[in-house]
Amino acid sequence: MAVQVKGEVLTLKPVGEYFSMTVVAPGIAEQTRPGQFVAVSVGGQGGGMLLRRAFSIYSVRETGVYGGTVEFIFSVTGRGTAWLAAQRPYDPIDIVGPLGRPFALPREPANCVLVGGGYGSAPLFLLADALRTRGCRIDAVLGASTGDRLFGALDAKRMAASVAFTTDDGSYGEKGRVSDVLPEVIERVHADVVYACGPMAMLEAVQRVAGASYGGAGIPTQLSVEESMACGVGVCMTCVLPVVGGDDHTRMVRSCVDGPVFAGERIRWDALGTVPDDAIGADNK
Repeated sequence: MAVQVKGEVLTLKPVGEYFSMTVVAPGIAEQTRPGQFVAVSVGGQGGGMLLRRAFSIYSVRETGVYGGTVEFIFSVTGRGTAWLAAQRPYDPIDIVGPLGRPFALPREPANCVLVGGGYGSAPLFLLADALRTRGCRIDAVLGASTGDRLFGALDAKRMAASVAFTTDDGSYGEKGRVSDVLPEVIERVHADVVYACGPMAMLEAVQRVAGASYGGAGIPTQLSVEESMACGVGVCMTCVLPVVGGDDHTRMVRSCVDGPVFAGERIRWDALGTVPDDAIGADNK
């Protein structure tokens, strides 16, 4: 169960174009599973910013001198994240977690390809730890717009049997997108499953590649979506997207509680940002 913790900042450090924040959050660290996230209150008391900010969990430590800790990665994109970047060790911070549905793990050892875009790759490293404990082989593909916006390159080299890097401008690795090199990686390592986290356009491209693999037979995907989450607990309905259920009917589901991880083939990529006419509950008048 998710808990609300009145924690404190342990460390804050720049990581390339991003920031890494570690928060003392006992009760959250012990329950976290790969793919879950935290919702952080920003602005401080009287700051006027009511909505929490959601961040994927990069790493946890269940015990330590300060108790359980949670580390997440963020980029300064507005007032809320600018406030976070100005915090200092021992500053108080209000955090709720772990939230959301985690990645589904293989029951038997499998060949797993992990794909990340920008700092969206952060949750893949906790996932890699879990996969390794199950005897899985891990290969990775990481991409970003530029080399300084790649995240986790060194960690990826340590955790994976092979790593392919791509950047839009060619400043690091191959010039292009992760979807350009993914087909070769899947075929070369005989991948059984693809895990991915990053921008929605990237996830759609990953799903397209995975679905066309092995002569069109395809392989399963587990995709952590990056929809805007204002509350993180399923109340505000800002993060809905169309997903096909086990009964083959489309429903508008909440990314924060029904996700953020979904089977890629279940997402209605053709209808993102809309309510399809055939969705249950849609107004077809």
